[in-house]
Amino acid sequence: MKTAGHTMGTPERTLEEAARLFANIGMDGIEIVFQKDYKCGLSIQTTDQEAKRFKSLFDSIGIEAICLTPYPSDFNSLIEAQRDDACSEVFRCIQIGKILGTKYIRIYGGKQLTGDYTDYDEKLAMLCQSMRNLGDEAAKNDITLVLENHFNTMTFDATSTVKVINAINHPAVKALYDQTNIAFLYGEPAEVALSMQKDIIAYVHVKDMVFSKPGMKFNAADVTHVTKEERHVRSKIPGDGIIPWKYILSTLTEYGYNGYLSFEYERRWHPDDLPDADIGMRQGFNYIRSLLEPQI
Repeated sequence: MKTAGHTMGTPERTLEEAARLFANIGMDGIEIVFQKDYKCGLSIQTTDQEAKRFKSLFDSIGIEAICLTPYPSDFNSLIEAQRDDACSEVFRCIQIGKILGTKYIRIYGGKQLTGDYTDYDEKLAMLCQSMRNLGDEAAKNDITLVLENHFNTMTFDATSTVKVINAINHPAVKALYDQTNIAFLYGEPAEVALSMQKDIIAYVHVKDMVFSKPGMKFNAADVTHVTKEERHVRSKIPGDGIIPWKYILSTLTEYGYNGYLSFEYERRWHPDDLPDADIGMRQGFNYIRSLLEPQI
């Protein structure tokens, strides 16, 4: 398996500074936030020329731009204009990804607030339509769309993700396994989540947590992140929380997974929980490396 740093973990740095940090830590790749007005990322405003410059930079320091992470979630909206806006941003993301040599694009599995199944079948149909159209474009550019296990989406746990991926039924649309996201929704334990998704996992996020308010019902208004008032967990450096990374990595190995482990260090959203990436992401990387040796 290879490793990548996520620029969510480096909000204080420029993209170049983050790439150099990840290379210095010993990582193989970089996952890049694709959103306007984020210092450590790219966006629909990024020109082809700028993307080519970053491609040259990444090549020069020996790091791969493995994944881009856009933030639209209206792929399942019943309003056509909203779906079109979401898809348009990902189409541009695919174009930038082709220049960078990106292999994956992280996707939200539509928008579905926790516990709300209003118009579920209609929304699933719209999500399938959007993902098949985007999947066709991604496939032309050797890119795979990876739908993340993520709260307030239609792929919030393993069960829902398998259902959605099977419904989409497109070779360029797979799953992004995130056990931490599943866990804080009180979803399937790792042994179940991995077994259920083993045939569709194409990418993995690494992070960790502890419950700060055990048993508190999850209820958040946004898709991207949880506010301080809504939170019932605290982010931790991988190895310092409750996520069973030793078991997860050994099971992924058993299943033949040899893709990327991306450190989704959530300092962008929760800076009070986590130290600077040079400290915390490095510590987490060393912990994961110790579990994988001699594979890394």
